[in-house]
Amino acid sequence: MFEAVLNEIKKYDRIIIHRHKCPDGDAMGSQIGLKHIILENFPEKEVYMVGDAAGRYGFMEDSVMDEIPDSAYEGALAFILDLSARHLVSDERYSLAQKTIRMDHHIYVETFTDMEVVDTSYESCCGLITSFARACGLRLNPLAAKSLYTGMVTDSGRFRYDATTSRTFENAALLMEQKLDLNEIYHDLYVEDFDRMKIRAQFLLKIQFTANRVAYIYTTQEEVEALGMDTFSVSRGMVNTMADIRGVDIWVNFTEASGGIQCELRSSRYNINPIAVKYGGGGHAKASGATVPDRATAMAMLHDLDLMMTGEK
Repeated sequence: MFEAVLNEIKKYDRIIIHRHKCPDGDAMGSQIGLKHIILENFPEKEVYMVGDAAGRYGFMEDSVMDEIPDSAYEGALAFILDLSARHLVSDERYSLAQKTIRMDHHIYVETFTDMEVVDTSYESCCGLITSFARACGLRLNPLAAKSLYTGMVTDSGRFRYDATTSRTFENAALLMEQKLDLNEIYHDLYVEDFDRMKIRAQFLLKIQFTANRVAYIYTTQEEVEALGMDTFSVSRGMVNTMADIRGVDIWVNFTEASGGIQCELRSSRYNINPIAVKYGGGGHAKASGATVPDRATAMAMLHDLDLMMTGEK
């Protein structure tokens, strides 16, 4: 399948790369990484990245999205990276392209592109793209390697999560051949201002527990605005303040936003993905998300997670 992807790249002079909305490190890393792999090996091609702003990951080099007209899609190849469902794509114009390819590592939800390369055994989409480069004998440059490594680190939880395998480290070793500055990468990813540390402490004090020890935090839109933080930094950024609590195997962060309540579901033992899918979301077995319309629906989700701890469906 990797060779088929390479053949499509060779056919098209213009390539446009999409990823999911509200990007995380893996979405940004795979988008930037694929762009610079293509340019390194096919410098004559036009390669663009589109989507919403990088947000928290704006520190990554070449993370500013391109502004292109609809006409750019005529006769173009579009990649869609790191997502399982069409409603998650940032910039829906991918459908205007002549050919579409999706590369992803999430649990399958639907087929919506011409070619699909989906492998849930990968810890990250960046890992999948690194394997693509390895299998096809494509050259890497320092920017591609740095971007891909950054995404691998974030989606593997610093090489801690279950999906981390020997292949993960083989790919990381290949990327490190580009003389990466790991201190710089980890500093950019995890350094925090003291004021943000104090905010994190506030979230620790907000943690509540269901009867069966599902930990959860609920943050209203007014609270988000009072903190002066963006929704992503609260929902995705604070969910793992509940990780590593003794006796807690499932935790969920609810964050009100203008488009609904963002729900970030995590577990150290259980497959919580079916519950995310039930409420219109998706993701991985132990890390999934969804957006629900109101607090009542969020509490229904919490009830389902609580039942999971009792063995009930």
